[in-house]
Order: sequence, then C-alpha cells, then structure tokens
Amino acid sequence: MKKLILTTAALVFAGGMAMAESHMKTVRLGTEGAYPPYNFINDAGEVDGFERELGDELCKRAELKCEWVTNDWDSIIPNLVSGNYDVIIAGMSITAERDEVIDFTQNYTQPDPSAYLAMDGADVDLKGGVIAAQTNTIQAAFVAESGATLVEFATPDETIAAVRGGEADAVLADKSYLAPIADENADLVLLEQEELIGGGVGMGLRESDTELKETFDKAIQSMKDDGSLNKLLTKWEIGATF
Repeated sequence: MKKLILTTAALVFAGGMAMAESHMKTVRLGTEGAYPPYNFINDAGEVDGFERELGDELCKRAELKCEWVTNDWDSIIPNLVSGNYDVIIAGMSITAERDEVIDFTQNYTQPDPSAYLAMDGADVDLKGGVIAAQTNTIQAAFVAESGATLVEFATPDETIAAVRGGEADAVLADKSYLAPIADENADLVLLEQEELIGGGVGMGLRESDTELKETFDKAIQSMKDDGSLNKLLTKWEIGATF
C-alpha cells in the first residue's frame, strides 16, 4: 500500500510538472549559427556555442520555454520585426543605429575588440587598402567611415576567403572570432592594430516587447551577480569579464 501511495504521488508530481511546463510561455530565439564561438552549428546539426549555453540558462531562470531558430545575418533584424522569432541572440553589438529599429537588453558581453586578419607577410595599408567585413556589422560601418575601401560579404567565411583570394587586404571582425582562425592557419595572421567598437553584445527584441525585455534583463543581471556569466565568458574565451 505504501509503495502504491508513493507511486501515485510520483505520478501526480510528474503530471503537475508536465502541466506546468506546457503552460510556460514559448519564446523563439533567433541566431545566425555561423559565428563561433558565439554561435555555430555542431556536428549533430544543433545550435551550439556561448550563446546557446547562455540562452538556455537565461530561459531557465526566466521560466520560459525557448526554441532555437537560425537565420541569415543580413535579414536577422527584419525577420525579428516581422515576427519570425521573438529575440535575436547572435553576437549583435548594441549600437544607436540598431536601437532606432529594435530594442536591446543590457549587454551580456563587454565591448569585444575588433581585429584585422591578413595573409602572413602581407604589407597592409589599413587606411587606404581594401578591407573586408560582414554585411550589416559594426565593423562594416567602421571601415566605411575610415577611408579604406570596404568590401562586404554575407557570411564570415566569405570574408576570410576574400583575403585568401586576394579580393581584400584584410578582414575586420571580432577578435574572439578571428583569433582561433589565425591560430589554426599558418598563412593567416592577426595584425597588431585593434579597434574598440560598439557597446557590447545584447539580446535584440521588438520595441513593443517591453515585458520580455525586462524579463531577460533580470535574468542577465542575476547571472552577472552570481558570477555564472563570467564563467561562460571565460569558458568560451570571449572578451573581458564583468
């Protein structure tokens, strides 16, 4: 009898948990899946990286049921605005220009230095040369205003290929993205000059989703307060800690 009571209680508890989960609000997280270590697609075909771990933990703390969606970078803001997903979590730096179109949570990374990657031994003129950058990034905007010739590409991989193929003298991107590429390829090197652009990375939301923004702001702050965000930043070797 005691075993039967315990079993029944366990079933009731499990049923209650399942019912509670079914009533959790579902939030769709949009990411690029092509910008390691922030986000990438692993061998199992799943979203992985720093932002996958971060997003899952934020949703857990916010008591939200989250689903991951991938989207090309050049249309990631329009597809947020049109409702294809609810949040952008894709290594997106907070800028005044973007903030005119969407809203941002507080930053979950410090401003990450941008670095230049070039062919080993190349003599690169950063002020007057040809610099590659991914379309619609803070690096592309910086190069456009620097006096150098900007060539834009839809994906990060294409910017690297442009340097190798002689279409660009160097590529400007987040140092945390370029450093592993330089380490793994003897023909490519990071240049000494770095640029500090943007206000750190945050989650992008529609301007009308004020409640969801507040929810994620609280979750991000809780991770800053207990040190768990710093642990993730250190694990994935992303910029300075808080």
